[in-house]
Parts: sequence; C-alpha cells; structure tokens
Amino acid sequence: MSNQIGKYLKKHTEALVKDIGIEAAARHCGKSKATLGRYYSMDPDNGARFMPIDVAARLETKASYPHVTAALADLAGVTLSWNEARRNASSSSINSDVVALSQRFALLMAEYHSSIADGTISLNEAKRMLKEAQALQEVLLEVKLKLEEGTAC
Repeated sequence: MSNQIGKYLKKHTEALVKDIGIEAAARHCGKSKATLGRYYSMDPDNGARFMPIDVAARLETKASYPHVTAALADLAGVTLSWNEARRNASSSSINSDVVALSQRFALLMAEYHSSIADGTISLNEAKRMLKEAQALQEVLLEVKLKLEEGTAC
C-alpha cells in the first residue's frame, strides 16, 4: 500500500474515532483506547497497522458519518449515496419491500411517461427520474440484504 493511501486511511480512521469519542469507541468495539490510537497513529512503528474492517463497521453504526467507508469508496472511485432515514434500518418484511419496490417502479415509469410526452427530457425531469431510480435501488438493496440474511419471511 502506498504511503499516501495509508495516510489517507489513517486520517479517516481518526475522524471516525473522534466522531464517536475515543472512550465510547473503545467501549463499543471492545478495543482499548491505546489500540484505537495505534490504528490512526502516523508513528513509524504503527505505520502498517490499520483498523480491521469489522471494527470500522461497528464504529460507523454509532458515528454521524461513515468516515472509513467513504474513504475506501473514494479510493476505489465509487460514489456513495447517503440516506440518513434508512441508516441501519431493517424493520420491514420482504413482502412490504416488494410492495414498495413495485410502487417505486410505478413512480419511475409515471415520471418517465410524463417527461417524454413532449419528446424530450429536461434537466429537471431527468433529476426527478434519477431520484426515483435511486429510491428504487435502495428498496432493491433492502430486498437483497434480507434474502442474503435469510430473513425473507
């Protein structure tokens, strides 16, 4: 791993820990404050030490922002879509998700139909369709996660 990438990840690891507070972070992930500090230390002795991904995932459930996930996505050239309302939520059944999926698809098709009526799609119409497509994608992701967990019913 290049030195620049390592520094970038350590900076975001530090932001994650400080977002929660070092003591709360230590309690939540079961690591000592010293160990957490080593994960973002720029000291040469800790230069190759990084926070395990399972620890980062646990801490990000308590943070105001997914600092490490966003950093990894940025390094991979991936754009994340942040949706606070659905953050860590999985309370509906797959049946209600399928209903929501069909409703979202209907909204997208209705938006497309009204947008294409004049033979062209304006910038505002494209933005509205993009918003509906993203909402559809979020419901699909919920269905996928539930099916992978085996909690479909």
